[in-house]
Amino acid sequence: MFDTMTITKIGGGLLGAWLILLLGKWAAEEIYHAELHGEASYVIEVEGAGEVEEEVEEVDFAALMAEADIGKGESVFRKCSACHKVEDGANAVGPHLYGVVGREIAAIDGFGYSGALTEQGDAWTVENLNGFLENPRGWAPGTTMGFAGLNKPTDRANVIAYLDSLAN
Repeated sequence: MFDTMTITKIGGGLLGAWLILLLGKWAAEEIYHAELHGEASYVIEVEGAGEVEEEVEEVDFAALMAEADIGKGESVFRKCSACHKVEDGANAVGPHLYGVVGREIAAIDGFGYSGALTEQGDAWTVENLNGFLENPRGWAPGTTMGFAGLNKPTDRANVIAYLDSLAN
C-alpha cells in the first residue's frame, strides 16, 4: 500500500494546487475590478448613448378593423375557445362571447366577474376590446383572466370582427 511519506506528498500537492488557485483568483479580482479603481480618467461622449429610444409604430386600428378578416379571426379565436364559448348563454370558464361587441361590461347574469372589469368602462366597444385583448392584466389590473393577450394588432382586429359577426 502507500507509506506515510507518499500520502503526505499527495496531500501537500493537492493543498498546494488549491492554494495556487485561490491566490490566482484573488490576483484576478484585484486586477480586473474596474469599480475599485475610481472614476475613468478619460470619458468619450457619444451622442444619444444614454438614451434608449424605441420607435413605436402607431397603428390605425380603425383601418385594421376595416380590413379585418373574419375567417382569420375565427382561427385566432381558437386560443380563446379553451375558456370562452360563442353560443348565446353557454358560459364556460369565461363568459360566453356571443354579442360581446357593444355589450355592457360584466353584463352576463350568473357569471362571477372580477371587480376589475367593471371599473374600466361601460361597454365592450372596439377600443375597449382592443385594449383588453392586447394585455388583459394591464387593461384591467386584478382581472382573473389568465390569458397573456394578443400581441399583433391584426390578430386583435380579426378576432373582434369575428366576434362582431356572430351577433349580426
